[in-house]
Amino acid sequence: MRGVLTFLCGTLAATAIGYLLIGFDVHKQNDKQKEYDASQTPFTVSVQPEKGDPRQEWAMVLDRELTAGETRKLTSSTDSSTAFSYLKALGGHLLEYPSVLENAPKPHVQKMPTGRTELSDTFKMSVLSTRASAVVIDDWKVTDVACRKSTVQTVVAHPPQGGAVYQGIQLHVPPLSDEPVLTDDTEGQGEPYFDTHYIEVGGGQPSGGLRVEAIAPRGQSCEWGIRVHYVDAYQKGQWIQLKDRQGKPLRVRTDSVPLNPRQKWFFGSVPWTPCHLKPKDPTCDLL
Repeated sequence: MRGVLTFLCGTLAATAIGYLLIGFDVHKQNDKQKEYDASQTPFTVSVQPEKGDPRQEWAMVLDRELTAGETRKLTSSTDSSTAFSYLKALGGHLLEYPSVLENAPKPHVQKMPTGRTELSDTFKMSVLSTRASAVVIDDWKVTDVACRKSTVQTVVAHPPQGGAVYQGIQLHVPPLSDEPVLTDDTEGQGEPYFDTHYIEVGGGQPSGGLRVEAIAPRGQSCEWGIRVHYVDAYQKGQWIQLKDRQGKPLRVRTDSVPLNPRQKWFFGSVPWTPCHLKPKDPTCDLL
């Protein structure tokens, strides 16, 4: 009987030790996994220009004048999709009419530039993370702004029939003090985006991102970078400069229209109007 008890006690002790060792190994593996996860790049970012909708309002700019033949072909149709595609084929660069922030707080509205209609160089910023734990971007700053005189010579505009609002953020280059601001047609429109919003990726979350309406000073073409602040599950938080796929600091180009382009065309609700030939036409004041 004593031998049986001794055997049982030994077995139980061995089993208990085994469980303890298993628990220790699991804990050790978890620590290694966390350490490995924390060592991975928190996220990667890609920027893609907005493709635009040719049926909606848009403007196209080119760094050269249209030839007589190109002008005839362009103005031979009043279909916005046809004009959009043709200008793209000629190397046109898309600009868009930014969201109209009718519900923005007065302090922000008062900071907005006055004068002619602004156009935005819009892009979509996508954020991806392979981390097993969540990563949260909760702030950003525009950095290293460098502007030069725009080389645009031709502007073709299909103006809006009324104000429109798009989901995303809006900022000027360089930004106003409270930008980027929320553009959504919801409560909070025109307020600092990162005061109430953030971008979360990793931890099984789908990719995050933003539609960004960037507005350069009229007649200027600007390049700029972005620094973002992030926090992760390991209580690490810091500012980092966003980089492109080659590992170089990301540079975002934001173009605008010149004050007096050599060619400026309007069409849509009105017939094709050559504003460079008819500068006093009321339509030409829209841009």
